[in-house]
Amino acid sequence: MKQLLIGNAAVARGLYEAGCEVISSYPGTPSTEITEEFAKYDDVYCEWAPNEKVAMESAFGAALRGKRSACCMKHVGLNVAADPLFTMSYTGVNAGLVICVADDPGMHSSQNEQDSRHYAISAKIPMLEPADSQESIDFSKLAYEISENFDTPVLLKMCTRVAHSQSIVNTSDRVVHEKPYEKNPQKYIMTPGNAIKRHPFVEERTKALTEYAETTPLNRIEEGDGSYDFCIITSSTSYQYVKEIFGDTVSVLKLGMVNPLPVDLIKDFTRPFEKIYVIEELDPVIENHCKSLGIKVIGKEKFSILGEFSQKSIARAMGINDKFKRTLDTEIPVRPPMMCAGCPHRGMYYVLAKNKITVLGDIGCYTLGAMPPLNALDMTLCMGASVSGIHGFNIAGGEECEKKTVCVIGDSTFMHSGVTGLINIAYNQSNSTVIILDNSITGMTGHQQNPTTGYNIKGDPAGKVNLEELCRSIGINSVRVVDPYNLEECEKAVKEELEKNEPSVIISRRPCVLLKYVKPKKPLSVNKEKCRSCKKCMKFGCPAISFRDNHAVVDSTLCIGCGVCQQLCAFDAFESEGE
Repeated sequence: MKQLLIGNAAVARGLYEAGCEVISSYPGTPSTEITEEFAKYDDVYCEWAPNEKVAMESAFGAALRGKRSACCMKHVGLNVAADPLFTMSYTGVNAGLVICVADDPGMHSSQNEQDSRHYAISAKIPMLEPADSQESIDFSKLAYEISENFDTPVLLKMCTRVAHSQSIVNTSDRVVHEKPYEKNPQKYIMTPGNAIKRHPFVEERTKALTEYAETTPLNRIEEGDGSYDFCIITSSTSYQYVKEIFGDTVSVLKLGMVNPLPVDLIKDFTRPFEKIYVIEELDPVIENHCKSLGIKVIGKEKFSILGEFSQKSIARAMGINDKFKRTLDTEIPVRPPMMCAGCPHRGMYYVLAKNKITVLGDIGCYTLGAMPPLNALDMTLCMGASVSGIHGFNIAGGEECEKKTVCVIGDSTFMHSGVTGLINIAYNQSNSTVIILDNSITGMTGHQQNPTTGYNIKGDPAGKVNLEELCRSIGINSVRVVDPYNLEECEKAVKEELEKNEPSVIISRRPCVLLKYVKPKKPLSVNKEKCRSCKKCMKFGCPAISFRDNHAVVDSTLCIGCGVCQQLCAFDAFESEGE
C-alpha cells in the first residue's frame, strides 16, 4: 500500500514490518516521532524511558530474551547511551537490535552538531543511513537482518531533513521473528576474562561487514550520461541535493552503509575519473576513508564542515551558481525563539533576573529564559548539568556564590539525569539551591509523558514519581512548592532558600499552558488611561504584550489570562474583561 510518510514515521513502519516487538526511547528532536508513531500499533510494546542509557539497556534486555527490539534518540542522547553501546558491540545480540539515532546538522534544536558516524566507527558497529522515507522503511528492515546475521547491534542514522521530510512509500505486512533464549555466560557476562575473548570476534566481524559493504544494495553506483568529467561520492540528504542539481548527468556512488565503508567498490568506482568529489554533511568521514585508500578526492576544502548543505550551497561550491540564482525580493524577518505567552517558567525567571541571581540552566523549554529581555541564564551545557554544575560552582565559589546562585531544571530532565546530581549535592552537602521547573510534561520535544506525570506513552495511567518525596528521600530536608504565577511567593521562596545553610529544592509547579487540559482564562486588556508608559511590563518578555502608541497593548489571540503582568503593573493598567 502506498502512503505519504515523514522519514521518522517510515522508520517506525519499517521496524514494525520487520517484527520489532519492543521499543524503549527518550524523546529528543529530531528522533521523537519514531517512537510516537510506533506506539500507535497495538500489538507491540513501547515506552518512554527516563534517559537514553536506560532505553538502550532495556532494548538490549528484550533482544537478549529473543524479541527484536529498538531504541531511539537524538545525537546527543547517544552520548548518554555510549556506555552500554560499546560493550554491546562485544556481547553481540540474540534477536536483532536497532539503535535509531538522529543527527541535527545546523543545530535546529540542539546544543551541538556532533556526527554520530564517529560512534559507529569507535564502537565497531555497522551504521545505515537512509536518504528518504522509502529507504527509511527498507533500511530499518534490513538492519534487523544485518543485526542477526552478523551478531551485532545496528545503528540507523537519521538527520533532521530525512526525519521530517515526506515522500511516498510502499508498505508491507508485518512478519515476526523470535529467537529462543539460551544462557551463555562467556558471551554475555563482560568480565575482563570474557571480554578479552570477545574482542577478536569484533575485529573479525568488522572484516566480514566490510566484505558485505562491497556488494550490498545499500551502496549503489548510478552511472551518469557523460556530461561531466567528474564523479561524486555521497550519502543521506547530500545525495538528494546532488540529484536535484545534476539529475542523471553525473556518476554517483550513493552510500547507504556508512560504517564500515567499502574498499574495492570505491576504488573501482573512482578509477576512471581524475576529479572526485566527496559531498557529506559535517565531518569528513567518507573523505578520510577515501584518502586512506590513496584516492585523491575533493571534500572539505570546498564543502563546509559546518551546518547543513543545500542545493544552492553545493552548486556554489562547485562553481555552477547559475542553477540556483533565484532570491527573494523581501528579506524575511528573524523570528527568535521564545517562551509561550503564559509560560509558567517566565514568572520564576523574572524573579531571578530581578534579583540579579546567577542561574545555571539546563536543556528544555526553559533554556529560552536566556533570551532577551529576561537574560536569566548564565550557563547551559547538557542534560542534568545544571544540578551537577551548581555543586561544583558553589564548592569553588564558597559562601559568596551560595547566597546568590541557583540552578534550574525541568521535571523530565530532572528524572533523566538531574536526580544523580542532586544526590551528589545531598551526599557532599554543598549549600546549593535547586529549582525544579515542573510543567507536568516533557515540553520542548512535543508533550511526551515522563515518570512524574503518572501516564505512559499511550496516555494510560502509570507509576508516578513524587518529586517532593524523592528529594526528601535522598537527603534534602528543605523542599517547598511554589506557583510561578505568584511572583511574591516565588521571590520569598528564592530569598529564604538562598539564606539557608543547607541544600534546598524549590519546585516551581504549574502545567504547560499548551496542554489540552489546561483551560485559559479570558485575555487581559490594557486601560490606556491608567498606563503610564513605564514599560515595566516589557521586561517580562511576554509575547502577548507589545508597546504601541506610547502604551502597552495585549494581543488577545495570545494572552491566556495568567495575570502575572497585573502583578508587575503599579498602576493597575492590566484589566480582565468586565472590569
